[in-house]
Amino acid sequence: MGLSSFFKNLFGTAKESATDLANQAESTFEQAKEAAAPYIDQAETFAEETLAKAKEASEPLLNTAAEYASQAKETVSEYVEKASDSISDVIDSVKEKAGELTGETKTAISDTVADVNEKTVIAKDEIADEATDKE
Repeated sequence: MGLSSFFKNLFGTAKESATDLANQAESTFEQAKEAAAPYIDQAETFAEETLAKAKEASEPLLNTAAEYASQAKETVSEYVEKASDSISDVIDSVKEKAGELTGETKTAISDTVADVNEKTVIAKDEIADEATDKE
C-alpha cells in the first residue's frame, strides 16, 4: 500500500499546486487589468483628441476645395457657353456657304440646260435644213 499512498500524495500535491498556480494567475491578471486601466483611458483620450484635431485641421481644406470646385464649375460653364457659340457660328457659316454653293449649282445647271437646249434647237434646225436641201 505504500505505492498507492505515494501516488495519492504525488498527484494530490500536483493538484494542489495547479490550483494554487491558477489562483495566482487569476490574481495577477486582475492586478494587470487594474494597472492597465489608466493607460487604456489615456489612449482613448489621446485618440479622441487627435481625431478632433484632425477634423479641425481638415475643415479649412475642405472649404477651400469646395471653393475651388465652385470656381472650376463657373470657368467651365463660361467655356462651354463660348464653345457653344463658336459651334453655332460654324454651323451658320456652313449653312450659308452650302446655300451659296447650291444657288451657284442651280444657276450653272440652268445655264447648261439652256445652252444644251439652244444647241439642240440649232442642231435640229441644221439637220432639217440639210434634209430639205437633199430632197
